[in-house]
Amino acid sequence: MPPLLQFVIRRIFYAIVSLIVITMVLYAGVMLTPPEARAQLYIPRGKGGDRASENYMQSLIQDHHLDDPYLVQFGYWAKSLLEGNWGYSPTLREDVLPSLLRRTPITLELALYSLLLLVPIGIASGLMAGWKPRQGFDNTFRSLAFFGTTMPPFIFSFILLSVFYVNLDWFAPGRLTYSVSLEITKDTFHNFTGLVTLDSLMNGRLDVFWDALKHLVMPVLTLSMYHWATLGRITRATILAERGKEHIVAAKARGISERRLMWHYALRSVLTSSLTSVALSAAAIMTGVFVVEVIFNLNGISEVLVASMSAAPDATAALGFSVYSVILVIMLMLILDIAQAIADPRVRDEVLKT
Repeated sequence: MPPLLQFVIRRIFYAIVSLIVITMVLYAGVMLTPPEARAQLYIPRGKGGDRASENYMQSLIQDHHLDDPYLVQFGYWAKSLLEGNWGYSPTLREDVLPSLLRRTPITLELALYSLLLLVPIGIASGLMAGWKPRQGFDNTFRSLAFFGTTMPPFIFSFILLSVFYVNLDWFAPGRLTYSVSLEITKDTFHNFTGLVTLDSLMNGRLDVFWDALKHLVMPVLTLSMYHWATLGRITRATILAERGKEHIVAAKARGISERRLMWHYALRSVLTSSLTSVALSAAAIMTGVFVVEVIFNLNGISEVLVASMSAAPDATAALGFSVYSVILVIMLMLILDIAQAIADPRVRDEVLKT
């Protein structure tokens, strides 16, 4: 069997095991609630009105063995998840899974643009700063990176809102302006992916595209600032060690220009060493995106979590949000691990040795 295929199979196995272990821990927390609350996890679609019926709840408790030991209950709950029944949320007044799926494109769009911003800028800025240390660009970079790593994202978001929304009125919170949001609900606008910026281009609506992009500026900056600074500092440290190695010195002795040395020879080594940081940043973005969504009034999947805590505790929505978030992060990490193994065979070989 090819080493890459072995690596992929092993990573998929680890991902499945991680998902099972994490969901078992999450469900253990739900076990602290009364059986009547856990019964809401099994209310089928379209049966939300029956949730107030005591007899119906008792039948759910009996059918799904909610008075049985933990492992039995977890098995029935996991089976319902696989069948697509994540329960009915009385707070959202709808089934949890469709609610999460409908809000997912907004969350993915925010995370995607943050990665597209921080990865190239982080690598490029760290590379240029480390190639000529203690000079003008490096001093500026280190100052900004220090600010980025020490400034809490929620405080940085309030600064952006104060400057660019309250004072300058350049960008606004929310996903779209009201008039544009009405445009995308018309029959003439086709939703291909759910990502407004992409769908607007596919519909030939540049006005919708620019409006959606403007509303993403502040949340994307907030989400990517810390991770840009971290990736840039790692890249800078890598290039400081790389620029003194023999192959770089030998290439410089052959008369190769500084520009070619930096962007051709050094960059190749930096990319392989930065992939781990990119993977960690991607996972952190997926877990940190929810705070940004709330602050900037983006109707992503964080709405489900906020709704689950807004009034009476909603175990169905909270557990559904937690499981869904874990699935997204695990899938993202699996994709990035495979990409890293393809780009750097040393990573693949090291894992297969263990």
